[in-house]
Formats: sequence, structure tokens, C-alpha cells
Amino acid sequence: MRARVSWTLVLAVFLAFPPFQRERVEEMGLGEILRMGRMRVDPALTQALRSRWDTEATAFAFPWGHMIPSLEDVSRITGLRVYGRPVSGYTYPCYHELAEQLLDLPVERRSSLVPRVALQESLGLYEVGKKAGESEDEYLERLSRVSQRELASEPGQQADLELRLFLVLFLGKLLFATRGDAVHCRFLPLLEDLGEVGGYAWGAAFLAHQFDGLSASERQTSTSGFYPFLQVWAYLHLPALGRGDLTRPGLVPIARRWDSRRDTRHLADQLERLQEAIDSYSYPDVVWQPYLGEGDEGQPWLAQARPYFGRSVWLHALNLVLPLNLFLTQCSLRLRQSIVEFPVRDRFRRPGRSFRGLHDTTDWRERVREQIENWECKGKAVRSDATTDDAYLQAYALKYRGKVYKSARHQVDVTGEIASLRALLHSAMQDREVAQSELERVRGAGADGASSSRSAGGSPSLLEARLAGAVLRIEEAQRHLEERERDLRLTTEHAMDLQGQRDQLRGERDQLRTRAEAAEAQVAEATRELVVLSRSGASVSRATGASTGQYLAGSSSRRRNEEEERRWQGEGSAQDDRGGGEMLPPPDRREGSGESGGGQSAKVLRWDWRRKRATRAQGAGNNIGV
Repeated sequence: MRARVSWTLVLAVFLAFPPFQRERVEEMGLGEILRMGRMRVDPALTQALRSRWDTEATAFAFPWGHMIPSLEDVSRITGLRVYGRPVSGYTYPCYHELAEQLLDLPVERRSSLVPRVALQESLGLYEVGKKAGESEDEYLERLSRVSQRELASEPGQQADLELRLFLVLFLGKLLFATRGDAVHCRFLPLLEDLGEVGGYAWGAAFLAHQFDGLSASERQTSTSGFYPFLQVWAYLHLPALGRGDLTRPGLVPIARRWDSRRDTRHLADQLERLQEAIDSYSYPDVVWQPYLGEGDEGQPWLAQARPYFGRSVWLHALNLVLPLNLFLTQCSLRLRQSIVEFPVRDRFRRPGRSFRGLHDTTDWRERVREQIENWECKGKAVRSDATTDDAYLQAYALKYRGKVYKSARHQVDVTGEIASLRALLHSAMQDREVAQSELERVRGAGADGASSSRSAGGSPSLLEARLAGAVLRIEEAQRHLEERERDLRLTTEHAMDLQGQRDQLRGERDQLRTRAEAAEAQVAEATRELVVLSRSGASVSRATGASTGQYLAGSSSRRRNEEEERRWQGEGSAQDDRGGGEMLPPPDRREGSGESGGGQSAKVLRWDWRRKRATRAQGAGNNIGV
């Protein structure tokens, strides 16, 4: 089911609830997100952001550095609670009995999915198709009116059942939406006690789900979960992309202020333009702190959420346990970005995303106890004593080496990367000289090693080992930088050769194109001349052709008749001399077949002519006698 349709269904049930039910949803901290207007989906923007996601760092890797959606972004954009107990607990191999007990819905055995149609019909949504000519507001009003007739109007067991059904629909098809039509029951154990639902940090779990969706395949054109979050995040931090319109300033949460700008171009064209825009994005236009001028008016949830802002922490959503590496984006905290150790893959192994099929019952509070304790301690505060961002940017360029650029037209600045590597190499050589001088000083201390060790905070042998290790690491870094610089030089030379060949081929191609255009012009001119000549000579050719044909046919016929007449007159005279006008018998049809090339037909014609002549002569004699 499409995300916009799911949003409409969830919102229709919420509006159909009686006041006491809506108050319960508000107390759980889920009411703010349901007061938003339905936003248009922007799949091109979502896909462009996903292509920049680095799964190892759990962050966006842009040309200007890392950027990460934070808990403050979730709290201000959606109004969800990012404080409280982690969304963690048990997952089961089968939710059949639990679904029948808590939802009164039939779920297939050995299954963890609730049919979406059965779930929405239990809330009174039987006809969810949009009618022809029906506006969005009319559609929502009709669904709410139909659902309201089926819902309980007073508190009680039935009202609790309906609220639990609504929460499963809200969590499964809106907040933690996944691909597919069915709704997962994985959060159902947390909904058994409705009084405890509001104590969970649903906003932090939502952020973990967003990170997990961004790590999916780039072929997907949409992201799982509540899609307006990433869109509004991009509107705030990258405003020069121009994908959103601020139509309702001042509303809270911030997502209520924005509308997605309509773009009628093809999705592939939109994505290509967005990739180029991000590659060429002006660094001063990046907004690291979009909430500097924001107050807390109308946002009471911010007071309890602030202790979680600006801290690197583990995020929990049952089997999803992902890090929020906020130390990679110290600029977003009004700090200078210091040199950091970039995260590597598989530092914390977690199970797969899929819940389908059988697996063991898992208590995530025990399995990830260390990460649970990290959340309860609110993680680790991000601090920086750096005076410039240069060291981080140099290490960032060395880490990604142009991989952050996705546009096909973008060319990596090899010269700038070589200069950056030279700067790192020079710094490493200086550190090596300092370490070597310190190591020689320690070695030459001799008998004064004890006093120097006390001042250094350790034994001379330990300090010597540390310095020796530092020297080895610096030498290894130096070799790596030298190899990288050599590779880049070779790549640059090869690229220059290819560029020269490309320019030569481009020149030859232009010459061929010019010749082809000239030839096409000549062919077109000759074609026009032929058309004019053919049109002017058509009538003349028709008239002369007809008269000439008639003349030739007539002259040929007369000539053949005259020759035939003369020949037969000679033969007739000889015949008259031999005996007069006897009629000759018809010739044998077998005579002359094959050798004379049509002699039989010629003899037949001669026989016919003689018979006609004898008949005319006899008739003439009769007339004379009379």
C-alpha cells in the first residue's frame, strides 16, 4: 500500500475516535504527528539522499563532510518523544496466540503478519477506495464518518481493543512502515499494557528505523517509515536544493510548515539534476544549525528531550540496534570538526531485518545489555578542542577519495587531492622527527631513567615502546601516502592522455559531422531539383508518350500489313497460274511444330487468307455472271 494512502487511513481512524480515545493517543506522545497535513511524496529527493548514505558510518557522506539526522531533528520535525525507555523487549517466532488475545484477529500459525484488510475492517474501514471526482478532504471525511459508526463511544474493554488495533496500524503502516501490504506484530508485546506505551522513546526507535531503511538498496525509490521526516530534514539543512515550500511558518512541529514542491519531470531526470546540484552545492549554503532561532513555545516535549541532544548514543527498535555517531558532525553542534576515527563495518553485529519464518524467542534487553546501558546513561557527549576543520577534511578526502560524488558529469579534483596528501605527508614527517628526537632523548637518558620516568608518568622501557610504535605507525602512514600520491599521479597522467585522445576524437567527429551535414545539404538540393524537373516534365512525357506509342503502333501495323499483302499477292498469282481458285485443305496442326519457331501458326494464317481470297473471287464471278 502506498504511504499516502496509509497515512489517510490512520488519520481517518484517529479523527473518528471519540474525545477520550484521542486524549489517550495524545498522552502517549503520538498526537503531534497526526496533526500534520498530508505531504506530497518526493521520491527523487529520497533516492538522492539514499545514494549518499554510508552504512559503515551510519551517516550521509556529502562533498563537504558527514551529516546525520539527530534526535533533535526527530523531536523538532515530528514531535515524537526521543526520551524514555528504549523500545526493546522480546521478539517471538510466532505471534499467533498473542494476536488473537490482544487484537482478536486471526493470524496464521507460524506467522508474524496481520492482514492489512482485516485490520482496517476491524476499525470500520470497509470501503477504502477513493471514488471518482472525490477530493482528498472529502475522501478523508467519508472514511472518518464510516469508521465512527463502528467504534465504541465509551471507555471499556472494546475501546481498549480498538485503541490497540489503531496503534498496530499506526506503527506498522505509518511510523515503522515496511514494504508489503501486511502489518507486522513485532511491537505488539509492548502494547499489552496501554498505560506503558507512552513511556517508550518511539522517536529514537523511529530514527533507528530510518537509518535501517537508508541502508537498503539504492534501487528503491522510496524509504520506509514516515517519509516527510527526511524531506523536511533536507529542506532545513539544504535549502538551496529548492524542493520544499515554507507555506505555514510558525507551526509546530516543524513538518507542519512545509509542502513538497511539485516537479512534473521524469524521475530519472529529477534524480540526475539533484545529484548534480548536491555535487556542486555551495558549502556556505549548508545549514548546520537550523534551529538557532527556534524557541520552545508550544513544544513541551523538548524540555525532557534536551538531555539527549548533542550525544552519540545507541538507538533501539527491538532487533534494530544502530549507533548515532553524532561525533562525525560536530559542526552541527557549533563546534569545530576535530579529527576522528571513522567507524568500520561490523563493529556491532546484529541479526537480519527479516522477521519472516521461525527463529528463537529473543530477549533484546539481555542480548544487547551493553547498548541498553548506553542508552540509559544517555550515551556520550560530543566535545571538540579543534581550532580548524582542516585535519578532518583532509582525512575525510583520504577516506572517501571522491566517492561522495554521484553525478556522472563531475570530475574529481585530482590536483587538490594530491595537495591534500602532500600536506598530510608533511605533517606525518614532522611528527616522525619529533617522535624520533624524543626516543633518542629517552634512550640517552641512561642512569637518569628513573627520574625521567616519574616525570613522564611511566617506565623508560614503556615510553620507549610507545614512541617506537608511534614511529612505526608514522612510517607506515608515510608509505601509504607516498603510494597513494604515486597512484594519483599515474591516474592523472592516464586521464590527461585519455583527455587528449578524447579531444582528438572529438575534433575528428566534428569534421565528420560537418562533412555529413554538407553531403546532406547537397542531397537535399538535388532532391528538390529532381522534384521540380519531374513535376514540369510529367505532362509533356505523358502526351508525347501516348502519341509516339500510337504512331509507332500504327506504322508498324501498316508496314506489316503491306508486306503481308505483297507476299500473299505473289503467292496468289502463282496459285492462279497453277490451277485457279481451289480451296486448300487446312494444314496439319502437327506440321512445323518446334523447328520453324511458330511455323504452324503462320501456315494457319496463310490458309485462312487463301480461303477468304477464294471466297471473294467466287463471289465476284457470280456477280459478273448475273
